[in-house]
Amino acid sequence: MYNVLIIGTAVPASLLRFTPARANLKPLVLDGHEPGGQLSLTTHVENYPGFPDGIMGPELIENMRKQAKKFGAEFKAGVVNEVDVSKRPFRIIAGKDTYETKALIVAAGASARLLG
Repeated sequence: MYNVLIIGTAVPASLLRFTPARANLKPLVLDGHEPGGQLSLTTHVENYPGFPDGIMGPELIENMRKQAKKFGAEFKAGVVNEVDVSKRPFRIIAGKDTYETKALIVAAGASARLLG
């Protein structure tokens, strides 16, 4: 049983996972289809605070993951198939794995729709 489970690893999820991790709640983060979200596909990011010369998207995502892991966040790959929030603990199914959690944060982000 987890205290907090976070679905998604885009920037909103990256920011949300620090608070539960720093509070020693040891959140589980399920990565989904695109670990790091669209930012992981971005080259030079110039509009993120703290990087006056910019930073590469994948490097920024990796820094966020390292910081969250430092405070106890756990990461697992898995696309969520089902969520049951009808009773506590909440039940999340990702592939063949089932997780139970006291709290659930959904920050799935967006996916690019590339021109074909």
